[in-house]
Amino acid sequence: MFELSPDLPTELVPYAWLIGTWAGAGVGGYPTTESFQFGQEVTFAHDGRPFLSYWSRTWKIDDAGNPIGPLSMESGFWRPQPDNKLEVTMAHPTGVVEIYVGSVNGAQIEIQTDVVARTVTSKEYNAGVRLYGLVEGDLMWAYDMAGVGQNLQSHVSARLKRIG
Repeated sequence: MFELSPDLPTELVPYAWLIGTWAGAGVGGYPTTESFQFGQEVTFAHDGRPFLSYWSRTWKIDDAGNPIGPLSMESGFWRPQPDNKLEVTMAHPTGVVEIYVGSVNGAQIEIQTDVVARTVTSKEYNAGVRLYGLVEGDLMWAYDMAGVGQNLQSHVSARLKRIG
């Protein structure tokens, strides 16, 4: 069971179940790509201030679960707001920066893009919705995406176990 750190800011208490490093595997696909499997490591951390730092990396895996190449990285900050609201800033090395807004309800979080900014060389990306939840002690998450001429639809999901 996860124990609260005595230096955890009050604003982070509803998000305490996220804090730590998680790893596991997931599946993905989109009308513009073939289906794939991936491995992932995600870290949510805090330094005593009332926000979480966030870092994620994924890699493509084969049917046996062996890594066969990098996929994506993203990093940012999760900023709790009053009334269980949440703001998330996220940056990607592909030239995309996102601002998400949403809320926490127990061990479930739903966020959706409020702002998407892209460099001139990034792929078209217009919107995203992410769901996170604690299920049987594991972090489950799903991401729906709108981009490259497609409407909002399922893109990736994963089940991660706490490793730190």
